[in-house]
Amino acid sequence: MFFDFLPLMYSAALMTLALAVSSLIVGLILAMIFVMLETNKFVCIRKPVSIAITLLRGLPEIIVVLLIYFGSTEVVEKLTGEYVEFSAFGCGVTALSLIFAAYASQSLRGAIQAISLGQWESGAALGLSRRYTFMHIILPQMWRHALPGLSNQWLVLLKDTALVSLIGVNDIMRQTELINTNTHQPFTWYSFAALIYLVITLVSQVFIRRLEQRFTRFERGGK
Repeated sequence: MFFDFLPLMYSAALMTLALAVSSLIVGLILAMIFVMLETNKFVCIRKPVSIAITLLRGLPEIIVVLLIYFGSTEVVEKLTGEYVEFSAFGCGVTALSLIFAAYASQSLRGAIQAISLGQWESGAALGLSRRYTFMHIILPQMWRHALPGLSNQWLVLLKDTALVSLIGVNDIMRQTELINTNTHQPFTWYSFAALIYLVITLVSQVFIRRLEQRFTRFERGGK
């Protein structure tokens, strides 16, 4: 009987990975946008973004997920007068991306501030535009400084995917709950779910370690 449910858990694990990777990609893009807006010289742009980031960091993650899932439909209905139902997966990715971006933006901002201002000045002295200097000189160094913080946030994001089970996404946790309802073996299946999360986390840590070695190879003499 145990093996009969393994294909379902396999599909749920793939769904969890798809949710986490999608949220990571979208979250990194949003984090970059947040950094650019939060460091903007105009207060009317900088202040609202800072408030939004503070709210996202201050609210419980489950509240953000529920607000995005139920609130998006209600807002669209009030604006257009039409009922539009958004997919649970899309809302889950949106919520997790916003949460990840709120934290990751601070890591990226700190990484940029850790880079010496002299490098900006050197780029200007060589006649390079500020945009070119950022893209080709500052950005590669920024990822190296931000990687430890982003790595920890990825692991948190991976575990936060369990929250979207509450809105109907068939991830590991939701599938485990459904199987437990049929089998009445909570210890077995929740332990198995924990094992899957642990395996994904360990594989992620190996990948992150290799990524860190790649980004720091110049500091180690190119080895």
